[in-house]
Amino acid sequence: MQSGVVALLRTVPLFKDLDDTELAAVADLCREERFVSGDYIFREGESGNRLYLITEGEVRISRDVPGSGEEALAVLKPGAVFGEMAVFDRSVRSTHAISNGGTAALTIARSDFELLLDLHRELAYKVLWAVTRLLSARLRNANDSLRSFLAMSMF
Repeated sequence: MQSGVVALLRTVPLFKDLDDTELAAVADLCREERFVSGDYIFREGESGNRLYLITEGEVRISRDVPGSGEEALAVLKPGAVFGEMAVFDRSVRSTHAISNGGTAALTIARSDFELLLDLHRELAYKVLWAVTRLLSARLRNANDSLRSFLAMSMF
């Protein structure tokens, strides 16, 4: 099973710079979880203590909007990682993650991941640069969306 997990991790932007030995160390931390359709994987406001990598099915990312109900923000497919920011910044979950039609995911607990990063500085360096690139891309996309929204609201 580990060779399949390593191959999957190799496709994840967070881990793309890792060599085979480093990927194997990350794979050793992975545990599989399964969720039936409609199950909350986590809820907005909960403590974030693990990240997820979808192996099968889909996950709906949403949040509650007062007076409107649930607002779907994204539907994630196999290969997508989610929940990672709460693991890195130790914050609460900013959204809900809900199994959409049944989901299998690999999970990595924050405590295990932090220990791995502490023990393997080169691996930590590579992962943290990947996180920096990920956050930069997300910020750029948010800025572009805001710019478009502001442009449309001026007319």
